[in-house]
Amino acid sequence: MTSGALTRSLTIGEFAELTHLSVRTLRRYHESGLLEPDRVDPFSGYRYYTAAQIPQAQVIHRLRELDVPLAEVRQILATSDADARAGLVAGHLHRLEAELDRTRAAVVSLRRLLDPAAPPDVVLRAEPARLVAAVAGDVAHDEVLTWYADAMTELDGALAGHEPLGPAGGHYDNALFRDGRGPVLVYRPVADPPEHGRVRPVELPAAELATVVHRGPHDDIDVTYGRLGAWVVEHALAVDGPVHETYLVTPADTPDRSAWRTEVAWPVFRLTP
Repeated sequence: MTSGALTRSLTIGEFAELTHLSVRTLRRYHESGLLEPDRVDPFSGYRYYTAAQIPQAQVIHRLRELDVPLAEVRQILATSDADARAGLVAGHLHRLEAELDRTRAAVVSLRRLLDPAAPPDVVLRAEPARLVAAVAGDVAHDEVLTWYADAMTELDGALAGHEPLGPAGGHYDNALFRDGRGPVLVYRPVADPPEHGRVRPVELPAAELATVVHRGPHDDIDVTYGRLGAWVVEHALAVDGPVHETYLVTPADTPDRSAWRTEVAWPVFRLTP
C-alpha cells in the first residue's frame, strides 16, 4: 500500500497543490519543454505527474523567479554534475547582482535629481603644473572601471617605497563621455616618478579649475558633474579640457561609503562678452 501510494500518478491539479504552482504555470512548463508530465493520456490529453517530479518543478520555479533564461534552465536541468550546476547558477546570480547594483545606482541618482538641489559649493582655484607618475590609455566608456583598477594596481606596484605628495587622481577626456571612447590618465603625485611598465612621468599642465566635492560612492557622480556644469554655464565660463577627479577619501581609506570624497573639476576659462 505504501509503495503504491508513493508511485501513483498525480493529476495536474493535485501536482499544482503539492508544488504551489498553478495549473497554468505547469502547462507553460510543459509547452516550453522544461517539465514533461510523467505521462499524458492519449485520449483525454490529461497530464499526470509523479511525486518524484515535485523537487524538479520547484527548482524550475525558483530559477524562473530569478529570471534565468529558458535555455539556461534547460542547461542546468540537463547537467548531472553538481559542481557544474552550481557554477551555472552562480554565473546567473553574479549577473543579477550586477543588475541590482545598476538599479541601486539609478535610484540614488534619480532621488538626487528629484530632490530640490542646493547650489553646489563650487570653488575656483588655480592648479599649478605638476610632475606625476601616470598610466595613460585610450579606453572604452564601459571598460573604464576595469582599466582604472588595473592601472592603479600597476601604479601602486611601481611606486612602492615612493612617498606620495598628494592624493591620486585621474583625467578623463570629454570624448569618453561624448563618443563612448577616449583618452584616460590616472596618476599619483610623487617625487622622481619612475618608468616601469606602463607607468611614466607625466607633466600635468597648469589649469584654472571649477571644483566641487562629491560625497559618497560614484553611483551618482554624474549628478554632481551635471550641477557643476550648470554652475559653469551660469557663470559665463567654458570648459577647456578633460574632466579632473581627485580621490580625497577612497575605499582604501575607509569601508564607510558615506565617508568617501572625490573632488570633481573642469578646467575653465571665462567667455568674452
